[in-house]
Amino acid sequence: MLYFWLFAGILSLLGITIMGFVEGFELWVFYYIVPIICFFMYLVRKWMMKRMEKHLQFLEEQQKNKNS
Repeated sequence: MLYFWLFAGILSLLGITIMGFVEGFELWVFYYIVPIICFFMYLVRKWMMKRMEKHLQFLEEQQKNKNS
């Protein structure tokens, strides 16, 4: 799912930019919110994955200290 948001952001950014050149940016500028949201979701997902890994390491350390 992480790379889906990155791919969706890149693809939509390219598509909107191409359509902006073809039909004019005054019609397509508002659609740039879509790649912004996609890139934001990618960053949030990546941040949450790192946070979860740190939390799992913390839980493992607690378990080891509890068993010792």
